[in-house]
Amino acid sequence: MCAPTRFRNRSSSVSLANGTDTGGRRNLVVAATGTGKTMIAAFDFARLQRDRPNARLLFVAHRKEIFARSRRLFRLVLRSPQFGGLLVAGGRPTDDRHVFASIQSLSQIDLSAELAPEHYDVVIVDEFHHAEAPTYQRLLDHLRPWTLLGLTATPERSDGQDILHWFDGRIAAELRLWDALEQGHLCPFQYFGVGDNVDLVGVQWRRGGYAVAEIDNLYTGNDRRVQTILLAIERLIRDPEHMRALGFCVSVAHADFMAKRFSEKGIAATAVTGSTPPEERSVALERLRNGQIQVIFSVDVLNEGLDIPDIDTVLFLRPTESATVFLQQLGRGLRKASGKSGLTVLDFVGRQHAQFRFEPRFAALTNTTGRRLERAIEHDFPFLPSGCAIHLDPVAREIVLTNVKRSIAARSFNALASDLKRHGDISLRAFLSAEEIALDDIYRSKAGWSRLREQAGFIGDLGPSGSGLANAVGRMRHIHDSLRLETYRRWLVEPHPPRVDRLGKADRRLLHMLVASLYGSQPFADEAAALAHLWPHEAIRRELCDLFDVLDDQSELLDVPYDDPEVPLCVHGTYSRPEILAAFGDWRVAKPPSVREGVRYLAESASDLFWITLNKDPERYIPSTMYRDYPISRELFHWESQSTTTSRSATGQRYIHHVERGSRVCLFVRTEPENAAGIAFAFTFLGTARYVSHHGDRPMKITWRLDRPMPADLFVAGRAVA
Repeated sequence: MCAPTRFRNRSSSVSLANGTDTGGRRNLVVAATGTGKTMIAAFDFARLQRDRPNARLLFVAHRKEIFARSRRLFRLVLRSPQFGGLLVAGGRPTDDRHVFASIQSLSQIDLSAELAPEHYDVVIVDEFHHAEAPTYQRLLDHLRPWTLLGLTATPERSDGQDILHWFDGRIAAELRLWDALEQGHLCPFQYFGVGDNVDLVGVQWRRGGYAVAEIDNLYTGNDRRVQTILLAIERLIRDPEHMRALGFCVSVAHADFMAKRFSEKGIAATAVTGSTPPEERSVALERLRNGQIQVIFSVDVLNEGLDIPDIDTVLFLRPTESATVFLQQLGRGLRKASGKSGLTVLDFVGRQHAQFRFEPRFAALTNTTGRRLERAIEHDFPFLPSGCAIHLDPVAREIVLTNVKRSIAARSFNALASDLKRHGDISLRAFLSAEEIALDDIYRSKAGWSRLREQAGFIGDLGPSGSGLANAVGRMRHIHDSLRLETYRRWLVEPHPPRVDRLGKADRRLLHMLVASLYGSQPFADEAAALAHLWPHEAIRRELCDLFDVLDDQSELLDVPYDDPEVPLCVHGTYSRPEILAAFGDWRVAKPPSVREGVRYLAESASDLFWITLNKDPERYIPSTMYRDYPISRELFHWESQSTTTSRSATGQRYIHHVERGSRVCLFVRTEPENAAGIAFAFTFLGTARYVSHHGDRPMKITWRLDRPMPADLFVAGRAVA
C-alpha cells in the first residue's frame, strides 16, 4: 500500500483526504511534478459529483498531451470510459457538459456570445503558472465557476508576476519537491555537476538570460564538449545502452547536432522540437519508452505534459537559471516506475556570465538558500532526502561555489534599496518575487524591510526606538505556525492594540510571546505598556504583517496544537526560549526570567521543558555540559540529564515515573546554537515524550519515545550530527 500523501494544508476549509474540498472556492494546489496533481483533481470531481451529479466541468491546458492524458485519468477515476469531450484544433465536442480544452481553441471562441460565464460549475486549469498570459486572463476574467482549481508544480514565475491574486493571495495546499522525496512519492536522484570547459563569461546577457544565438554558437558543432558529455555518461551511467534519457538543449540546431553526434557514437538518439510534427513526436516518445532509442534531445517542448515514468537520466546541456524551468525539466525523470531505482542527473557546467546565478537551482534541490546553501556546497550537501546525493566535480564545485558566494555578497543594502525604489512601495512578498531573492537577503547585516523602505524614501526616519524594533523583527523569521501568524496579523492591522483584560489565557500568553520576541529582556510595567510602545510604530507593524505573509507562504508546517489548550504551541513549530516560557506562563513582562540551563521544571503545569542543541561547539560548551543528545529514530531520542542528576534523586524519579505522576516531558530541539551572524536559532517543539529506559547516573542517559515522530529533515540533520 502506498504511503498517504501529506500536503501542507493552508486553509481550514480545505480537506486533502483525496484532494481539495472545492466547495465554492478558488484553490491553488502546488505539487511537485510526478505526485499526481491531476489525480487529485479527478478524485475531487468524483466526490463533488456525489453531491452534485449534474456538475459541469471544464479542464484547460495548453498542450494536447496534457489534457488527453488528463481525460484518461478522469475516465479511470470516474469509471466512465466515455467521460469528457475534447475541444482542440478546431474540433468541437458533441456534449459540452464535460470538456477538456486547449487554451488555444478557447482563445478563438467569442466567449461573450458562445459561453455563459456560469456554464461550468468546475473549472480546472493545469500548469496554472501560465495563467498570466493574455489568453488565460481573458478566459479567467470571463468565467464565473462555482469552483476554480489551479494545478501547478511551480507557482513562482521567472518574470516576477504573481498568480496568487486569482486565489485570494493564498496556496490551498502544496507538496514541494523536498517533501515529495521525503515521503517517497518520487524516486531519489543522483545529481552530478560536471565541468565542461566552456567559457560563457563574454556571452551577451539580455534581460532574463543569455543571448540564445551566441550561446548556440558555442555549443552547436562543439565536438570537444560532446566528448566530455559522452565520457561522463560512460563513467556515471551504469548501462548507457539501456538508459532512457532526455537532453535539454539551447536551440533546435543544438538538439539536432547532439542527436546526430550521439547516434554516430552508437547511442541511438533523436531530436524533438517545436517544429516536430505531432505524429513524429509520439513515435519518438514511444521509441524511447520501449528502448529503441536511448536519448531524446529537445529545447523546451518536453518541459511539461510528458508522462514517461521510465525516464532514468536527465542531461542538462544548457545553462538554466530559472528554478521553474529547472524543476520542470528535472521532474520529467522523477516519476517512480517498476525496476527504476533512481534518476541520474548530469548537469554540464561552464564558467558563467556575472549575471548568471546558480543559487535558484540548488535552492530548489536542497531546500535551503543564502549562507546555508553556501555551507551545504562547502560540505558536499550533507542534508538531503534519503537516497539522494549531489556530487560536483572539482571544476564544477569551484564555479558553483564562487557564483553562489558572489550572488550573496552582491545583494548589498544600498543595492536592495535602489531595487525597491525602482519597483515602488510594494509589499515584501512582491519584492522577493520580483527580484527572485530569499528572505535571508532582506534580513542580513543592517538590512531589514523597514530600513529598506526608509532608505528608499517611502517612510520617514525610524528613530532609535523604531530601529531597535527593526532589529527584533528579523529574529521572528522562525514563526511558521498559523496560530501565531494569523493571531498576530489580526492584532497588528488594528489601529489600537488588543485589550489585555479581554483576552483569554491562551491569547494572553500569545501576546506575551509576541512581546518576548520583540523586546526580549527589556522590562515594561506590564503588557499594556509594551503594546503602547509598539503601536505608534506603524512601519514596524506593517513590516511584521508583511513578514508573516511571506512566512505563511513558505510554511510547510501541519498545524497540530499542543494538547493543553492553555499552552499556545504547535507540535513541530519553532520557538525561541522566551516564547516557550511565555507559552507555559513562566514569563513576566515586568521581570523576564533569565534561563541559561537546558532544563526547567514548571510545577504549576507539571511540565519538564528540555532545550536541546544537537551540535555542541567545544568552544561554547564546557566538558561537563557536552551531553550526548541525539535521535535514535524518528520516534526514539537519547538524552542525557544534567551532570548532577541521579536516578534516585527527586528529579530522576520524576523523569522515570512522570506518566503515573501526571507530569509531562516536552522536548525542544535545534541542530545548531546560532547562525553565522550570532543570532540564536529557534527550537523545534517535538511535543511530549514518554520514558522508555535509562542507564547510568550523573548524568542519567535516558531514552524517550516521542508521542509524534520527529520531522524527517530534523531527524536527518540530527543523525548527521551524531
